[in-house]
Amino acid sequence: MRRFGHLRAPLYGATATALSAALVALGGGGAQASSPLPAHAAKPMPAHVAAPYFEAWTGESPAALAAESGNKYLTMAFLQTPAAGSCTAYWNGDSTQPIARASFGRDIAAIQARGGNVIASFGGYTADTTGTELADSCTSVDAIAAVYESLATTYGITRIDLDVEADSIDNAAGIDRRNKAVAKAERWAERTGRSLQFSYTLPTTTTGLEANGVALLRNAVDNGARVDVVNIMTFDYYDGAAHDMAADTKTAAAGLHAQLAALYPKTNPAKLWGRIGVTEMPGIDDYGPDETFTTKNAVEVEKWAVAKGIDTLSFWALQRDNGGCVGTGGSDSCSGIAQETWYFSHAFEPFTHRVDTR
Repeated sequence: MRRFGHLRAPLYGATATALSAALVALGGGGAQASSPLPAHAAKPMPAHVAAPYFEAWTGESPAALAAESGNKYLTMAFLQTPAAGSCTAYWNGDSTQPIARASFGRDIAAIQARGGNVIASFGGYTADTTGTELADSCTSVDAIAAVYESLATTYGITRIDLDVEADSIDNAAGIDRRNKAVAKAERWAERTGRSLQFSYTLPTTTTGLEANGVALLRNAVDNGARVDVVNIMTFDYYDGAAHDMAADTKTAAAGLHAQLAALYPKTNPAKLWGRIGVTEMPGIDDYGPDETFTTKNAVEVEKWAVAKGIDTLSFWALQRDNGGCVGTGGSDSCSGIAQETWYFSHAFEPFTHRVDTR
């Protein structure tokens, strides 16, 4: 199944000049300073957060698009190694974009200065099918953990997402290394007084995780790795059926809730809902029109997410949140349906404030 593919989508909307001007106004872009991040950068993520994905390979500014769309939080995708066997992670696997202030540092700081933050995501379909997902590529648990730690210290982020699908979700050695590295990074965070969460983004059926997803989480339990959020991709089912995407989101999450209850039998049901995330694909997904997440679906899912008290509400991806290609499925730059620009951002963004009590 194709999920979160790296298609090099063209810029849309704002011109490069407008984006540059927005960065100047936001304090982002340009050369990166080596000074430490401000104290507000280490603020924990809200207990309930809307954080759509940002396609980091497009050349656009996450700070500018977050401001334009009204999003305080983003999930930035993806980090991966430049080649199988490497233990060095780069944004998009591009060696010119290391984990450094020079790569997105001012953008992330600008988002944090507005009271938000960024979730950094490893993996995705391309990395997971080319051996360049960090834990598939690198055989050193210590080196993997060091990369996770460097993200926290470089950018002041407080959540790391691990998108494991396709070949990676069946790579037992990679799964075990990844979970051992997560546990190691979590112990480091405790020793250093940092807030650091880990989420797993996993494919799902309409009734919950497949057996390999459950096995991945069981391995995390066995390795003492705390998984703060299990974020399911409620799209691309590829089962030959027509779908009510909102209804299927609810049944998929209910199935996941039952699976988490078996993995964490001492955790009460409400808290288990608070460890669930869902990621939608607005409009027509990769499978085609039978899997179309509509504007009405977005309103229904947001209300359901509030009622259940889930942790994360997301969608793939911010650059698709416009109606510029009606009838086109699976585009990285438009939803394929008639909609107002930023409709899905505006529908989901209030979730952070409607539920969060911090």
